[in-house]
Amino acid sequence: MRMTYLVHIVAGTLGLLTGYVALSAAKGGTLHRKSGMLFVYTMLTMAMFGLAIAIVRGIAPAINVPAALLTSSMAITAMTTVRPLRIGSRWVDLAATVISLAVGLIMLSWAFEAVANGGKRNEMPAFPFFLFGIVGMLAFIGDLRVMRTGPLKGAPRLARHLRRMCFALFIAALSASVQFVKMVPEPFRAVRPVFVLPVLAVVVLMFYWLWRVRVRRSLRGLAVIRTAEAI
Repeated sequence: MRMTYLVHIVAGTLGLLTGYVALSAAKGGTLHRKSGMLFVYTMLTMAMFGLAIAIVRGIAPAINVPAALLTSSMAITAMTTVRPLRIGSRWVDLAATVISLAVGLIMLSWAFEAVANGGKRNEMPAFPFFLFGIVGMLAFIGDLRVMRTGPLKGAPRLARHLRRMCFALFIAALSASVQFVKMVPEPFRAVRPVFVLPVLAVVVLMFYWLWRVRVRRSLRGLAVIRTAEAI
C-alpha cells in the first residue's frame, strides 16, 4: 500500500507541473501538446491509484471515488475532443456520459441530504457534494451533446477541451492544497491561505483562455490543432 501512496503522490505532482505548463503555453503548440499528453497520463494514474486507496483504506470514499471517476472521464474526453480515437470513440463517449450522469445524480442527492442533516453527511460538508454534482451534470449535458451531434468543431471544440482539462487540473490542485494545509503546523497557520493560489490560478487561466476562444473569438497566438490528428 505504501507503493500505491507513492505512485499516487508522484503522479499527482507531475500532473500539477505538466498541467500548469499546458495551461500556460500557447494552445496547440508543441509544448502544449506534449505537456498536455503527459498531464492526461499522470492524471489517470493519480486518479486510479487514488480510487484504489479510497476503496481499500476507506479514505472518504463518498468523495474520492466519484472524484477519481469524474476526473478520469474529464481528462480522457478532453484529450479525445482534440485528438479523436481511431476506433472505439463511441464507447468512450458513452462511458463518459454514463459516469457523468451517475456522479452528478448521486453527488447532488447526497448534497441535499447533507443540507437536510444540518450541513453534513457522514461528517462530510455539503460543498464537495455540490461541486461534483453540478460539474457532473454539466459534463453529462456536454457529453450528451457530443453523442447526439458528433465531434465539435471550431471554438466549441477548443472550449470543451479547455474546460475539461482545467477541471482535472483544478481537482488535482485543490486536493494538493488541502493536504498541504493540513501539514502546516498551527503556529504557522497564517501562511495557509497561500495554498489557495494554485487553485485560483487554474480558474483565472481557464476563464482567460475561454474568453479568448469564445467571447473575443481570437485565435491569435494559438497554434492550429488539426482535427485529423488521432491516436
